[in-house]
Amino acid sequence: MKILFLSDNFIPESNAPAIRTYEHVKEWVNLGHKVTVLTCFPNFPNGRVYEGYSNKLYQIENIDGIRVVRLFTYMTKNQGFFRRTMDYFSFGVSSLFAGLFIKCDIIFATSPQFFSAISALLISKMRQKPFFLEIRDLWPDSIVAVGSIKKESLIFKILKKIENKLYTNSTAIISVTESFKKYFISEHKIAHSKIGVFKNGYVKKNINYDFSELQKFKVSLGLKEKKIISYVGTHGLAHGLDFVLKSIKHVQDKNYHFLFVGDGAEKNNLIKLSKELMLNNCTFLNSVPRDKIEKYILISDVCLVNLKKNDEFKNVIPSKIFENVALKKPILLGLEGEARNLIDEYKVGVSFEPENENEFISSIDKAIRISNNLEFHRNCDKMSQDFERTKIAKNLLKFVIKTMRNKNF
Repeated sequence: MKILFLSDNFIPESNAPAIRTYEHVKEWVNLGHKVTVLTCFPNFPNGRVYEGYSNKLYQIENIDGIRVVRLFTYMTKNQGFFRRTMDYFSFGVSSLFAGLFIKCDIIFATSPQFFSAISALLISKMRQKPFFLEIRDLWPDSIVAVGSIKKESLIFKILKKIENKLYTNSTAIISVTESFKKYFISEHKIAHSKIGVFKNGYVKKNINYDFSELQKFKVSLGLKEKKIISYVGTHGLAHGLDFVLKSIKHVQDKNYHFLFVGDGAEKNNLIKLSKELMLNNCTFLNSVPRDKIEKYILISDVCLVNLKKNDEFKNVIPSKIFENVALKKPILLGLEGEARNLIDEYKVGVSFEPENENEFISSIDKAIRISNNLEFHRNCDKMSQDFERTKIAKNLLKFVIKTMRNKNF
């Protein structure tokens, strides 16, 4: 089967859609399918093309058997609603034209970027091919949640209509949470059978770092004797890291050190805030290549996963949870809803009410204490087995094939 997959992000970018897409399509290639990924030149999150690439008309490369077609786009930092919209729109236009000339049997698109999904829908209509829409984030509601647009605005109303058109005109919807599925059914009247739930996960890897190497790495960061609470990922509007900084001002006398690794729209503001608060218990580091991320997680005693306090975020399960659990690091979770239920079910961390300073501070010690607990390690193994990415990718493809048969494609 020939699969065309539209994703604004792809490796070597290391954000969630890039990694999820890569790990899924790599497994499909291993199963004997031919996959072409339409994407842009790697630039997330700073809007600067990665070394070894240039933002030219197009470039074709082969990554682990995946045919990757990179297209020219307007690039900008992951901040500012208008500029980001132009970034997404430019990929939508370039992927639409390119997609019309690539042989395929089915078309995939992944959110949250709406324009790639619109392009995939138009390609599927013009070429009479099935269109599978993967929803990783509920746009435009999540844009409202971070304050980028207002619910009463005209742009929100337009985006809601586009959202509904995409859902109703797709062959099937791939959801990453059960909460999203309930939303599609209740708010958009999508048939239960049209939706498949395939959560995020983690691909098993061989860990090549030994204890002495990790200790040397901690020393190089000046953190030899510290209890490290790390946040590795995008520093965006949704992540509520300003709350974390304001809270850790009150624990500067403890042996904690908060390590923030990554970039994003709020990075500079967060560094400025840390200086204003005169914090001596946190360090900000730039994004690291995907194959180096594990090193920072492995030196951590606890991994922080946090989002702003907003009902929209009760529906999400941040993908970094699965990687942290696979590496047997307790989760310090500032999130309610489905993600909290998951952490509580598997007993792999400690949850606190989002933006509740007292709960956050008291939860740090609790999370540190469970890190060497044998039962905690068994729980991590169980969760990692249940959410093994290659198994999820295989089941997703089975759902796709079954859907196509049922719809006589």
